[in-house]
Amino acid sequence: MLVWVLVVPAGALIAYRQAPEDRQQQVTILGTGVAGGVLASYLGPALIGVTPDTAVILYAATLLPVAWYNGAVLANDRSAWPGLLGPVVALGAIGGGIVLGGLVGTTGPEPVLDWQFLTSAPSTLPANAGLFPAIVGSVFIIAIVAIVSFVVGVGAAIYLEEYAPQTGVGGTITRIIRVNIANLAGVPSVVYGLLGLGLFVNLIGMGLGIVLVAGLTLSLLILPIVIISAQEAIRSVPEEVREASYGMGATRWQTIREVVLPRAVPGVLTGTILALSRAIGETAPLLMIGAATTVFRPPTGFASQVSAMPLQVFYWSFHQKSAFRELIAPAGVVTLLVVMLSMNVLAIYLRNRYEQQA
Repeated sequence: MLVWVLVVPAGALIAYRQAPEDRQQQVTILGTGVAGGVLASYLGPALIGVTPDTAVILYAATLLPVAWYNGAVLANDRSAWPGLLGPVVALGAIGGGIVLGGLVGTTGPEPVLDWQFLTSAPSTLPANAGLFPAIVGSVFIIAIVAIVSFVVGVGAAIYLEEYAPQTGVGGTITRIIRVNIANLAGVPSVVYGLLGLGLFVNLIGMGLGIVLVAGLTLSLLILPIVIISAQEAIRSVPEEVREASYGMGATRWQTIREVVLPRAVPGVLTGTILALSRAIGETAPLLMIGAATTVFRPPTGFASQVSAMPLQVFYWSFHQKSAFRELIAPAGVVTLLVVMLSMNVLAIYLRNRYEQQA
């Protein structure tokens, strides 16, 4: 079922992107992708000890995007194939080790990371435990973080680079602000948790451990990183481009909107998404603001009590039952790693796409 839901649409998208005008090549790429998904559903349980559904999800989330990227690289530069051998050799070694372990009779535990794990609530029984409320909570939190950090961070970077005075007393203040922003990027995350507790909970009076407080606190955490990356991206736009725009009668805002930002988009998006991948794995700030380590229902709004994937994994890691520590917690870690790696892949894709357009 998941082959039709995940692999076929993903394969069709890759086929269209790789060969937009060659129908025969599109069919070949789509057929190869679907065949790989079917093969993964049969070989996954035997090779890596996961359920067929999990094998298809891993195939669609990792191997298909990697194959897409490698195909795009080789299509543009045939001589680039030696640089792609490293990951292939590493994956081959891992697969060979798994197969060899199966041949000599080494068996592992029953697979835990399956569809039931991803769609169920936490439970006192390891067999019924799931990560779904924490996944939804992470989605709510990261949505707030993305909006707040992008709008405020990029706006601050535009002001510091394009509007703030660069000479005199104003220039000195601007340099002091830049230095302090760079220092804030190195502050431990637990300090931001205490700041969120004091500012949003105690001073403003928001609820303890709710979605909105969690999102705003993590926004403070990554805001310096977003500002710095956006500053570097804006600074990389040649000054000659600005001067040419001014020479044609454009105002400063028109120059920023039509000339500077389109060329700075790859760096801005890359820095923002990588900062978000850090935020989604943070635990200490969420503990400081009173977020629950375990909730049994997903949040329904910004005022709902929230947990997140790293918090749930943290709770399972110290559970009194060994099955939670040895099986359930590692499954949660793998889920979190897949999400973070997917965000990194998205950052690379967006950077390459907008660099080509620029």
